[in-house]
Amino acid sequence: MNSKRKAWMQDLRAIPFLLPFFIAYMIFTIFPILKGLEMSLYDWNLVRKLEFVRLENYKDMIGDQFFWDSLWNTTLFVILTTPTMVALALGLALLANLNTKFQTFLRGSFFLPSILSVAVISFLAIFMLQPYNGLINSVLHLIGIEAEPFWMADKVLAWVSIVVVTLWWTVGFNMILFLASLQDIPESLYEASEIDGATRWEQFRYITFPQLIPIGRVILLLQILASYKVFAQILLITGGGPSGSTRPLIQYIYEVGFTKNNLGYAAAMSYALFFILLVLSIVQLKSQRSEGN
Repeated sequence: MNSKRKAWMQDLRAIPFLLPFFIAYMIFTIFPILKGLEMSLYDWNLVRKLEFVRLENYKDMIGDQFFWDSLWNTTLFVILTTPTMVALALGLALLANLNTKFQTFLRGSFFLPSILSVAVISFLAIFMLQPYNGLINSVLHLIGIEAEPFWMADKVLAWVSIVVVTLWWTVGFNMILFLASLQDIPESLYEASEIDGATRWEQFRYITFPQLIPIGRVILLLQILASYKVFAQILLITGGGPSGSTRPLIQYIYEVGFTKNNLGYAAAMSYALFFILLVLSIVQLKSQRSEGN
């Protein structure tokens, strides 16, 4: 009994230290979640709630073609960026891990864009993609290509622009995660493989790559979640155009809530996105556990 009592006393001593975080978590996380769920069941404008409509907002969402179009645009962005991001981050990490005199420069240059704000990278993208005097079109002229593509006016070129800008901006963080895992691999494994006559490719295939699989799974999950929440760079670079072909779901939620003054319907769509991310997270985590077993 005395040992159990001591354990309880030790647990009680931790409460004052945990209480500030718990209060902040309840106020800034749990309360907004519950409030958003309440809003999705009401006809709610920017000022107040008007009428309890039950599940009507969710029914309207199912029949809303703009919702499905924006959800597809978001999914397309995930498909285009996620595998490319993982592969590019891995390649840059391997390059930054090489023991050369340019190692510090490579690591800094790869990571530097990720510290910039979304407003800065969007301004740089717009500056470079101007149709007549932009940097990219000027370079095309210098190398003898007379075409002047309108990067923001063409659907395919707009997607290419958004994907490239996003990769350049965010790949540094994922590269750092891979690089940290690379440095945790024991050098003795490589030394033993060299004694056995393993080539560079065999070392990567049988030593490096298997050791990076756990962090690769984490990066994959984080990238999927982050890509589904894409909003700011698309809003600032293309505005969702041309003709809504690049508008993501969060931008549509923003427009419905704060432009059309329909917070109830916007909250319902937000919960649809939350459910999608929850399902994807559960599937990813269960697959990791099953493979681990």
